[in-house]
Amino acid sequence: MALEVCKHPVAMTQRLLLLVALLVLGHVPTGRSEFKRCWNGQGACRTYCTKYETYMHLCPDATLCCLPYGLKPVKTEKV
Repeated sequence: MALEVCKHPVAMTQRLLLLVALLVLGHVPTGRSEFKRCWNGQGACRTYCTKYETYMHLCPDATLCCLPYGLKPVKTEKV
């Protein structure tokens, strides 16, 4: 069987663009999944904190644990 040749170059271009778009979207991470979580899941491990966040401590991979300014750390009582 011979391979069917597309008679319409516009249709072939549209298929090629669709294929490229699907391949690119398949490699884009979703949401905030690219950052590891810290501080009981309320912070994010990043190289730099945003201007709306503050640095609390280092994450295990030596990045910064960034917390939003509105979040106040829970105080623990010493026994």
